Amino acid sequence: MQVADKMAVSIHYTLTNDDGEVLDSSIGDEPLVYLHGTGNIIPGLEDALFGKAVGDKFNVRIAPKDAYGEKNDGMIQVIPRAMFEGIDELEVGMMFHADVSSGSGEVTIVKIDGDEITIDGNHSLAGVALTFDVEVVAVRPSTEEEAAHGHIHGAGCHH
Repeated sequence: MQVADKMAVSIHYTLTNDDGEVLDSSIGDEPLVYLHGTGNIIPGLEDALFGKAVGDKFNVRIAPKDAYGEKNDGMIQVIPRAMFEGIDELEVGMMFHADVSSGSGEVTIVKIDGDEITIDGNHSLAGVALTFDVEVVAVRPSTEEEAAHGHIHGAGCHH
């Protein structure tokens, strides 16, 4: 059985950047299970998996535009410390949920200069080329409910 739209796909992967730094891995843990063709994983990896079968192993480098996008300088802004009312200690690297122009998002504090706080709404991997070492470990048709909901159901799912 090959990877195609509406198939439940299980993969083991190791994700690295161009410096060879391991950013994430499923090795030694449960495989990643996703519904193919529904945007549950980054587009470049989904495209690379199309047509693969159980046992296939491959390495693919994904350009930023097909991963988490290019870094958008418009998503970086300086805001007053007063915007963090009720939070006593602010540190670079802290992440917060915020209402942004595109809806709800996550911002990271990237600089603190007195009462000026610089936040970045880009994904932490925006602008980064990603390399995946992948092994396809299972492929099955999705259930009608999974296909209708657009994601895989498993342990702990409460639909």
